[in-house]
Amino acid sequence: MGSRAVFLDRDGTVIEERHYLHRPEEVRLLAGAAEALQRLHRAGFRLFLVTNQSGVGRGYFTLQDVRRVHEQLAALLAPFDVQFTEIFIAPEAPDQPSLGRKPSPFFLQQARDRYRLDLASSYMIGDKRIDLECGWNAGVRASILVLTGYGRETLRQLPDPPPGPLRVAQDLEAAADWILKEKDSDASAPGPGS
Repeated sequence: MGSRAVFLDRDGTVIEERHYLHRPEEVRLLAGAAEALQRLHRAGFRLFLVTNQSGVGRGYFTLQDVRRVHEQLAALLAPFDVQFTEIFIAPEAPDQPSLGRKPSPFFLQQARDRYRLDLASSYMIGDKRIDLECGWNAGVRASILVLTGYGRETLRQLPDPPPGPLRVAQDLEAAADWILKEKDSDASAPGPGS
C-alpha cells in the first residue's frame, strides 16, 4: 500500500482568503492551521498544496508572484517543522485549456504516481466545491469542506446528498482532528484473518 496524503487548497483553507493574493506580506495563516498541518505531518501524512491561480492567466500577476507568496507561506510554516512535499499550481484562467485546474484530478494523480501514494487512503481539504470535486474525481477516501473562506457559502449550495464522500469541518484544525481519528480507528481495526 502506498503512502497516505492530505491535499489542501490554499486560500480560505490554509491561509486567509484575499482576492487575487499576490503580495507575500499579505499572507496570513488561518488560526490553528500550522498546528493542524504539523499534527498531520507527524502522523505520517504527506502534505500537498493544490491551488488554482487564475490571476496569472488573467494577467493580474505573474507565476513569480505566486512563488514569492509560497516562499512566505513556507517561512511561516518553518517554525512548526511543516513543509509541503510539492505545491501544484494551475495558473490558467477558467476559459483557458488546463490539465490541472481543479476540479481536475490531474495533480492528485500526478502526485500518486510520483510519490507512490494511496489515494483511497488520502484526503482533499478545501472551501469550494471544485476542491471537493477534485478529491472525488481522484478517488480519495473523503473530501473535507472547511467552513473558513467560502466554505459556509459552499455548504449552502451543495446538493443533499453530496455527489461523493464528504465531511464538513469548522476549520483545518477540526479537519485534522477527524482525519487523525480515522487513522487511529483504522490502526485498531482487526486485520484480515484475525
